[in-house]
Amino acid sequence: MAVEAENVSQRLDRWLWAARFFKTRPLAVDAINGGHVHVNDERVKPARNVRPGDKVRITKGFETWVITVKGINEQRRPAPEARLLYEESEHHREQREAVIEERRLHGVNIKVHKPDKRERRMIEQFKQNW
Repeated sequence: MAVEAENVSQRLDRWLWAARFFKTRPLAVDAINGGHVHVNDERVKPARNVRPGDKVRITKGFETWVITVKGINEQRRPAPEARLLYEESEHHREQREAVIEERRLHGVNIKVHKPDKRERRMIEQFKQNW
């Protein structure tokens, strides 16, 4: 059950996991340490406590969420319940959806991965011919 009292707080990495922004807490910790999560426009650490009313900016890939914390939940619940833990402003939601739509229309689908053996050979061949 989500708790909405003003004096309640929770670690940022646990909140991001409970709100279903990341599948695991270690992924949330990596994103926070990498500077992809800001609370009240400040770079923070995973142990930073968030409270209802805090503004959180999360950058994941090409998408950016700007949300306000509405509640705290100790357990990871289904997605419809997790959406009750935060509120995204209409303006920021429209911006995020516009970026998604623009990428879809232009066919931009960049996969970030390590090159496999074949791709490494092609890179080496390109470098030698350059």
